[in-house]
Amino acid sequence: MIPEDLRYTAEHEWVAAADGGAVRVGITHFAQDALGDIVYVQLPEAGAVVAAGESLGEIESTKSVSELYAPVAGTVSARNEALVDTPEVINSDPYGAGWLVEISVADPAAVDALLSAAAYRELTES
Repeated sequence: MIPEDLRYTAEHEWVAAADGGAVRVGITHFAQDALGDIVYVQLPEAGAVVAAGESLGEIESTKSVSELYAPVAGTVSARNEALVDTPEVINSDPYGAGWLVEISVADPAAVDALLSAAAYRELTES
């Protein structure tokens, strides 16, 4: 389950265009499946400045705690507050209601440099 209209990272995150030059970020179906039942998510506050490749939070499952990484540099414009009370929605709807944050991108070309669906599929199948 790898939607064709998204971009991806090697850290199993997806990126979708959002309103006003921002991108919406979440973890992929592959990532949520590997993590198991998600029980807690720590996300940055709106206004936080993030650098591509740097940690922007944590996701905790019944199996482990994993870092979340910023796929692009920019400023967090929104975070999914619903995940505070219902982090398990990431398991049931990773590409929809389970999104994590929105980032106002510093360099829009950085999104194009991320993995295509075909490249991500190749990464997960190898």
